[in-house]
Amino acid sequence: MKRSVSLLLFVMIITIAFSLTGCGSTGGGAQGQEIIEAQDVAKSLGKENVVLVDMQNEEDYAENHIKGAINITRAEIVINEPVANMLAPKEQIEALLSAKGIGTDSTVIIYDNTNNMDAARLWWTLKVYGHENAQVVSGGWVAMKDTGIGTTDEVPSVTATNYSISTINEDMIASLEEVKAQVNDPAKNVVILDTRSQEEYDEGRIPGAILMNYLDNNFSDGTYKPVQHIKIQYQEMGVTTDKTIIMYCKTSVRAAQTYLALYNAGYRNLKVYDGAWLEWTSHSELPVQMPTGKEIEPSPIDMS
Repeated sequence: MKRSVSLLLFVMIITIAFSLTGCGSTGGGAQGQEIIEAQDVAKSLGKENVVLVDMQNEEDYAENHIKGAINITRAEIVINEPVANMLAPKEQIEALLSAKGIGTDSTVIIYDNTNNMDAARLWWTLKVYGHENAQVVSGGWVAMKDTGIGTTDEVPSVTATNYSISTINEDMIASLEEVKAQVNDPAKNVVILDTRSQEEYDEGRIPGAILMNYLDNNFSDGTYKPVQHIKIQYQEMGVTTDKTIIMYCKTSVRAAQTYLALYNAGYRNLKVYDGAWLEWTSHSELPVQMPTGKEIEPSPIDMS
């Protein structure tokens, strides 16, 4: 009887704690569906229309990868104009996915060896172009190997498809003009989130941006933190599901990793500022906020 009462009290305490932190909120969307644990990947491999994608660079992939995985590199899903690592155009992604044997009905499972950021960038790219059936392996290459799943240096053969993109989710992308507008006239329901390191942030950031290093979405072993951990650490900063969150890093590859962490935790009002810090600082007229004591008050931004 005492044990039952103690268990009931424990459950009540946890429920109250989640409620106080906002985790009991009904806001946001479905949770926990975009990130897959490494030990669960094997259950999906071999099924019809499941494609495993390795996001290592070409050299690392050639040396060793999960058996059956095809290789897609960061360079294949970005362009470098006007700045590095911008979202590749529709035609480039169509050609890439077709050549890799990915169809519109494929379930794409992605892993990397870069703290989930390259896998997340491909996941984000697929989502922008309307491909919903995609997941990222938490912890990537290391987590996959630790399961004991087979590895190889053999490149699998693929049958080319004719991938056609019919939808572009532009709401997932923040333009330079949108970020300028937020800096010039901040809206209370919008957060600019800097996903770089503390050192980069201290050297200068977009005015009003708050810092959450993308690595803080991971445990020390490189796996993503679970949904409740993510929700608590962001909501403690005032980053709640009812706000629009515009995130950036140097080139917004790390920002995509944060986008995935938040989306998987139920956040939906999310945007990646794809031009990122490189684009912002390429415009000399745009303000840069420095650490306390070094801040220069900018003049109103020319919105033309």
